[in-house]
Amino acid sequence: MSFDAGPLFVSLLVSSIGLGLFIYGRRQQRWPQAVGGVLLMVYPYFVSTPWAMAVVGVVIVAAVWLAVRLGW
Repeated sequence: MSFDAGPLFVSLLVSSIGLGLFIYGRRQQRWPQAVGGVLLMVYPYFVSTPWAMAVVGVVIVAAVWLAVRLGW
């Protein structure tokens, strides 16, 4: 595990957004948001570079947006 400032900051930011999305999804009983929140909290453990974390985070958020837009 690296203790560089970039990956730690990005993982903290992405995980915080994931926690908010998860809490919102659970309270409103909206499963795409809850699952997307869990994914946003977990994936930074497996990705080591800040750019890759940002790209994967954008993909997950886009997938949640698309799922909600399609009526899930």
